[in-house]
Amino acid sequence: MSSSISTSKAEISYIQAGLLSDPPLRADGRGLHDFRAINLETGVAPLANGSAHLSIGKNPHGGGGGTEILAAAKLEVEDVDGRGEGVNGGRIVCAVSCSPSAYPHLSSSALDDLQQDMSTLLHQTLSHPSLHPPNLSIIPNKKSWLLNLDCVVLADAGNTYDALFMAARAALWDCKVPRTRAVEYKAPSNAPGAKVLESGEMDVDETAGDSAANQSGFDTRSIARAVDFELPDYWDEGEVLGGRDRWPVCVTMNAVAPAPASTSKTPWVHYLDAILQEEAATPLRLLLVFSFPPNSIPNLQAMRVLGSGELETAQIRDSVSSGEKFAQKMWDALNAKLKEEDLRRGQKARDRFARR
Repeated sequence: MSSSISTSKAEISYIQAGLLSDPPLRADGRGLHDFRAINLETGVAPLANGSAHLSIGKNPHGGGGGTEILAAAKLEVEDVDGRGEGVNGGRIVCAVSCSPSAYPHLSSSALDDLQQDMSTLLHQTLSHPSLHPPNLSIIPNKKSWLLNLDCVVLADAGNTYDALFMAARAALWDCKVPRTRAVEYKAPSNAPGAKVLESGEMDVDETAGDSAANQSGFDTRSIARAVDFELPDYWDEGEVLGGRDRWPVCVTMNAVAPAPASTSKTPWVHYLDAILQEEAATPLRLLLVFSFPPNSIPNLQAMRVLGSGELETAQIRDSVSSGEKFAQKMWDALNAKLKEEDLRRGQKARDRFARR
């Protein structure tokens, strides 16, 4: 499914000629491997556990003209009893929706297909076991966290997939998992009406004597078997999502070949961060999703080819090798922005806490 705007053959030929010229010529004067300005803000959704608003190429003066993504991560409790979808260790569900104003040329059915395609790619990549956070479990075999990651494409000015993964990574980086404390209910053994069930738990007749009512059955000091949990009240809203350094980024390798591209041996020219008109003139786009775990080798988490062009195995290998280098630069730049946001928001939270 292509989200490109309608472009004439003359415009396509003109754009391709500029990309293949020496030196390359692009409408906004960028080099082949230059990105537009990226703006990022985290903590934009107060009711979410983590959120981010990211834009690429947005006009700093007029406030429009760029690709905009809003991402929010929300945690909810699931029972792990085999009757629902809850699993031990928790799970992640990703969904992408697109604002109709971002794609006014698409019909409702085409927009649904585009949303489904984006959702599938994001969900299949981020829910992979190699990226699973270790702190989504609450009570083993009883309760766990369900992490819902929802992304909204507010505006599309090209390079949506790269922006989508950057916004998702920022929201997950910002996500805080509430601290939990296991509790069990232990009825006093001498309580009137107390009896031991077959499961080993204590059952108490609530109508029996006032003496039992004066003794709390909740104990968090010595847990033999947790049956529920509570949320301690902390000003910092919890702990960061485990393994947040592993969340990936996507780099889109846009490829054009000198005309006529009659054989796959024709050399392809790759460029990054395409605008809508350039996407319409690009016969092939290679989406590469990389993660960079600390003290480990980079991982290619996902790869997808969009368009009608074809690449040989050797060309794909070269594209992946080049894409890894571009993804590493993107990952480093995004990490720097995320750490700046952590410092900014951390200082605001400390100031707010000090004023209480």
